[in-house]
Amino acid sequence: MKLLNVFHQNEHHQEGQENELTPEVLSDSHQVDDEQNSPAKPTQKFKTLLGIITAAGAIALAGFGYHWWQYASTHEETDDATVIGDIHPISARISDTVQQVLVRDNQLVKKGQILVKLDPRDYQIRLQQAQTQLEAALRQANTAKINIALSSQTASASHTQAQGDVNNAKAAIASAQAQVIQAQEAIPQAKAQLAEAEANLQKAQLDYNRFTQLYQQGAIAKRDFDAASQTYNVALAQKQAAVQGVEQAQAKLLQVQQAVTSAKADFQSSQGDLQSAAAKSMATQVSRSEYATSEVQIAQAKVALNNAKLQLSYTNITAPTDGRIGNKSVEVGQQVQPGQNLIALVSPQNWVVANFKETQLNHIRPGEQAEVKLDAFPNKTFIGTVDSISPASGADFALLPPDNATGNFTKIVQRIPVKIVFNQESIQGYESLITPGMSATVTVNLQ
Repeated sequence: MKLLNVFHQNEHHQEGQENELTPEVLSDSHQVDDEQNSPAKPTQKFKTLLGIITAAGAIALAGFGYHWWQYASTHEETDDATVIGDIHPISARISDTVQQVLVRDNQLVKKGQILVKLDPRDYQIRLQQAQTQLEAALRQANTAKINIALSSQTASASHTQAQGDVNNAKAAIASAQAQVIQAQEAIPQAKAQLAEAEANLQKAQLDYNRFTQLYQQGAIAKRDFDAASQTYNVALAQKQAAVQGVEQAQAKLLQVQQAVTSAKADFQSSQGDLQSAAAKSMATQVSRSEYATSEVQIAQAKVALNNAKLQLSYTNITAPTDGRIGNKSVEVGQQVQPGQNLIALVSPQNWVVANFKETQLNHIRPGEQAEVKLDAFPNKTFIGTVDSISPASGADFALLPPDNATGNFTKIVQRIPVKIVFNQESIQGYESLITPGMSATVTVNLQ
C-alpha cells in the first residue's frame, strides 16, 4: 500500500510541473494529497492481482503438498544411520618379543600377508626337541617290535623243545619203571636158579665124595670117577653162575631204580624248561606291551611336534583377510602376551545400519532400493539395497536392556536396525574413502 501511494504522489507531482496550477486546482490537489496520505482501500486492480497471487500460491502449495504426500507415502527416511564394517582385532597367540613390524598405519594389506614377526628362536628349539622325542619314540618302538619277533620265536622254540623233553622224560620214566618191574621179577628167578644150582652142587658133591672113596677102594673105574668129578665141577660152576645171576639181577634192579630216579629228575627239569618257555612267552607279551606303549609315546610325540610347529607358526602374525591397517599399537622390542590386541584390520566391505523407528517398518522389506547420503560427501547419493532387518531392537541388544515390567511404564518408540548394502557400481571410486563410523541419511523406496 505504501508503494502505491508513493507512485500516485510522483505521478501527481509530474503533472503539476507541466500545467499551470490554479487556486482551485491547488485546493483540489491538497485535498487529493490528504486522501492519499490517509489510509485508503486497495483498488480493484490490486485486489485482482492479490487474488491471482493467492490462488497461484494455494495451487503451488497444494501441488507441493500432494507431491510431498506421495513421496512420503512411498519412502521412509532416517538420519539415524551409520556406516558399519568388519573390524578384525589382530592379537598375539603366544608370549614373545616383537622382532619386526612390517606394516604402517592405514596401509592396504592382502589376506595372508605377514604383519608382525616375533622372535622364533625359542620356538625353533622347542620344535627340535619335539622332533628328537619323536625319533626316540620311533626307535624305541622299533626295538620293541624286534624284541617281539625275537622273543616270540625263542619262546616258541623253547616251548616246543621243553614239551618234547617233558614227553621224553615221561617215556623214560615209564620205560625205567617197566625195567624195574622186569628187574624185580628177574631176582626171584635168579634166586631160584641159585637154589637149583646149590641143590645140584650138593648132590654132585655127595656123588663126588662117594665116587672118590669108591675109586680109592678100586671099586669103580677111573671113568666113573672122572664123570662124577666133572659133574661136581659143573654144578659148582652153575652155582657160581647162579650167584652171579642173583647179584646181576639185584644190580640191574638198582640200576633201573636209578634210571627211574634219573628219568624223574629229567622230567622235573623238562617241566622247568617248559615253565621257562612259558616265561619267555610272557616276555613276548611284555614286549608287545612295550611296543603298544611306544606307539602311544609316538602319538604323543607327534602331537607335541605338531604343537611345536603350530607355536612356531604363531611367530608370524598374518592378515586374516584383505583390509586396511588401523589402531596399530605394536613396536619392535615390545613383549606381547596371548590375546593382546596389536592391530585393527578394517575390512573393505562396508554397509550401512539405519535405525528406523518401529512405526516406519510397516512396508520395509529386504530387496527394496535405498538412497544413502553420507555427511562426508553431501553432493553424492549412493544407491543401496535393504539386506535384512534386525531380529531385535537396539535397546534389547544393549548392555542393560529395558524391563518394562518394573517401575512406571512410559511408551517409547523403539528403533530397529536395518542393514543396507551398497551397490558396487554406486560406490565406485569411493571404496577407500568410505569408512566405518561415518554418519548417513537413508531413504528407502517402498515401491
